[in-house]
Formats: sequence, C-alpha cells, structure tokens
Amino acid sequence: MDVGIWAWIGFLGLILFLLALDLFVFHKQAHEVSFREATMFSIFWISLGLAFGVGVYFWLGAQAGGEYLAGYLIEKSLSVDNIFVFALIFTYFGVPGKYQHRVLFWGILGALVFRALFIAGGAALLERFHFTIYVFGAFLVLTGIRMALHRDEEIHPERNPVLKLFRRVVPMTAEYHGQHFTVIDAAKRVATPLMAVLVLIETSDILFAVDSIPAIFAVTDDPFIVFTSNAFAILGLRALYFMLAGMIHRFVYLKIGLAIVLVYVGVKMLVSTVYKIPIWASLAFIAVAITISIVASLRSTKGAAATIDGNLETETGDEEEEVTTR
Repeated sequence: MDVGIWAWIGFLGLILFLLALDLFVFHKQAHEVSFREATMFSIFWISLGLAFGVGVYFWLGAQAGGEYLAGYLIEKSLSVDNIFVFALIFTYFGVPGKYQHRVLFWGILGALVFRALFIAGGAALLERFHFTIYVFGAFLVLTGIRMALHRDEEIHPERNPVLKLFRRVVPMTAEYHGQHFTVIDAAKRVATPLMAVLVLIETSDILFAVDSIPAIFAVTDDPFIVFTSNAFAILGLRALYFMLAGMIHRFVYLKIGLAIVLVYVGVKMLVSTVYKIPIWASLAFIAVAITISIVASLRSTKGAAATIDGNLETETGDEEEEVTTR
C-alpha cells in the first residue's frame, strides 16, 4: 500500500523530534542510567511503539496493524541479542557508565539510516526479482539453524576486522576525553576510544540488520510498515540495554527462541507462493516462541548470581534490591 510522501515526512519528523528530546532534554548531562530510569524509559518507548501500531490498525486496517505488530515483535526480540554484544564491547573498552548512553544514541541514529537503506534495497529486490523471497527465506532458515547450534559462541571484539582497520588508519588517543569522539592533540584532530566503540557498535548493528530486515519482510512487503516497526523497536534499545545488561546472562534459552522464530519466518517465505500463512498465526507463533524461551530461561536461572552495582550478589525472592547497571 502507498501511504504517500507526507506520511513518510511526518514519521521521520516524529523520529527526529523524539531523538532530539532524548539527547538534549532527558540526557543533556552525562550520567549513569539507573535501573529505575531505564525501566521507565523502556515502558515509554514500548508504549509509544504499541500506540503507533494501534494508529496503523485504525488508519490502514487490521491486516496492516497485525503486520506492524509482528514486525515490531520480531525486531524487538532480535534486538535483545544486541544487548549482549553491546555489553561485551563496553566491557572490552572499559567505557565509563556515564558515557555509554551517548555512544548508543549515535549508534541508534546510524542504525536507523543504514536500516532505511537496507529496507529500500530489500523492497526493490522483492519487487523486481520475486525469486529473492526464496533467497531471503533460505538465508533465514540457515541463520536460525546456525544460531541454535552455536548459541554459546563467544564474541571477541578485538578480532573485528573493521576495528583493526580503524585502529590502523585513524590516529587515536589512549584515554577518554569525556563524551568527545574526537579531540585536538598536537594541533591535529584525533579520535578517542569512544569513537572506536561507536564504530564497532555500528558495524555490529549492521550485521544484526542482515538477519532482522529479511525476517520482517516475511510478514509484510510494505516498506512503510517494515521501517516504522523497525524504527520504534530499536529506538527503545538503549533503555532496554540499561535495564537488562546486568541480567542478560540469565536469558540462556533466548537464542533458541530467536532461532525458532528465524526458521519459522524463513519457511513462511519459502512457502509463500503455495500457502500464505495468516498474519494472526505468525503473530501468535512468534509471541509464544519468545515468551516460552524467556520464561524457561528465567526459571532455569532462578537464584543465579546477578550483576548489581558492579558486584556479584545472589538473588533472593524475598528481598527488594535496587539494581543499577554499570
């Protein structure tokens, strides 16, 4: 469906307004984001994303509303996997907690730009070369199988080829200079380690988009629905990171759930010309798969050590704990 140029302009204007509000009002001063603050912002972003979905339902119809919600759920679920990578990168570089939000802000902004390009390219390919849908489908099935078989695979930021190239060609200081990505040193502009962190987070997100964008095209081929559901899902990624980073180790079965979802949407693409699976069935399957993986993870790790204010403590169901992510 063609929503018209003004719908695109209005949505992009809304996104820019929300980003400006977040950067220049809510997080004008660098500070460590507490668990309470992260939870409140997560509720805000999720509520906003769901409210937009309700708007899509009444504006474009039940089918479009269901497609938006399915796309939002897929991207939101897959983005949880990003949190583990972000935590590894921040730990590897020793990024102070009060600077992490600024890095993620610009990382999310870059992610929106790159995903818009991916979505435009994917939509063009599907429209011009219909067989691309089978390529996407097969890729998602193989990716899901690989994720299930290698869910405990370690990630080593220092081996990232982009980071190696960046360090080789870009002069960089050895220490942080506040929230600055570049500084003047010896009359020459040089990068700070925070810039290297941003580059690594950006490239990591691009790799994640290779999975998530085709997955959303499995539930809808409307670029507007794909982009808006994607945008609202990743806008709340920063708050979700600060809320879950201290307990991400507890989601031991999440990758199994994500792998099942990827295989399902891949199969959905592969059989699309023979049988079109109803959007409500896809929505229900995705929701059930993710919910079961999260509940099973939390039950199996109940009482496990959790990171609280940088220290390892044992969780107890009877005590109230104030959790602050580093």
